[in-house]
Amino acid sequence: MAKKTIFISYDYDNDRRYKNMLLAWDQNDEFDFELYDGSLKVAIDSKDADYIKSKIKPLIQKSTHLLCIVGESCSTNKWITWEIQTAVALKKKLIAVKVEKSCPSPAVLLNSGATWAMSFNFAAIKKAVEAA
Repeated sequence: MAKKTIFISYDYDNDRRYKNMLLAWDQNDEFDFELYDGSLKVAIDSKDADYIKSKIKPLIQKSTHLLCIVGESCSTNKWITWEIQTAVALKKKLIAVKVEKSCPSPAVLLNSGATWAMSFNFAAIKKAVEAA
């Protein structure tokens, strides 16, 4: 499998442990994960948001894929929505991974052509990454 550079979009406050699992799997040489690893407490419409976007967008640009960790609060996170919209505008392939089947999906992911992994485990995620 050709190596893919994957930007991880996730809710820092609620889904950080899942991001850490992905980074541990990154030791597997099949994936290369990129992320802005910080809590985005700044409102997306604040004056400081442009600076943060200027740091995140280049990471999305150099990635081949965006992987969204769909946790309980993901669907209402405006930063995640912006990251997905940015990836779509940049024609990046999308992968979505639900941490629980009951977690609501961000509207921007629906009908986006994203490849889905419906459970958070290495095999399911690897399959989704290979299919994307």
